[in-house]
Amino acid sequence: MVIQINFKSGKPAYLQVVDQIKSAAASGGLRTGEPLPSIRPLAEQLRLNRNTVAKAYSELESQGVIETIPGKGCFLKENNSPLKKSARVERLCEEIDAAIVQAHHLQVDGAEFIALVRERLAHFAGQNKRNEKQNP
Repeated sequence: MVIQINFKSGKPAYLQVVDQIKSAAASGGLRTGEPLPSIRPLAEQLRLNRNTVAKAYSELESQGVIETIPGKGCFLKENNSPLKKSARVERLCEEIDAAIVQAHHLQVDGAEFIALVRERLAHFAGQNKRNEKQNP
């Protein structure tokens, strides 16, 4: 798993780390039970303050994406979200709404937006299949 920070994006670095780890988990690039890099080496690699990486890991843990095992590190959790389905759907709707607003500002029409969503779903499904073949 490779994490890259775009310091010019305007998005906080810790959120970039959160998004990339969630994306790796969704695509199968990071598997359940797999350890995440330790905070200090990851911070050095990304040229970030250790507190920034710790904040990202804390956010991921609060979202139920990872779990911390004292003395062992942080690991990707199974997809057993602690949130009720209605809360998960509500959170997803907020993200979808934000994507729709962004598409509107970028002048992407509805049909093109839906086509992009389908393309991205296929992309993630393809990554999952490739990762399953590489790591049986």
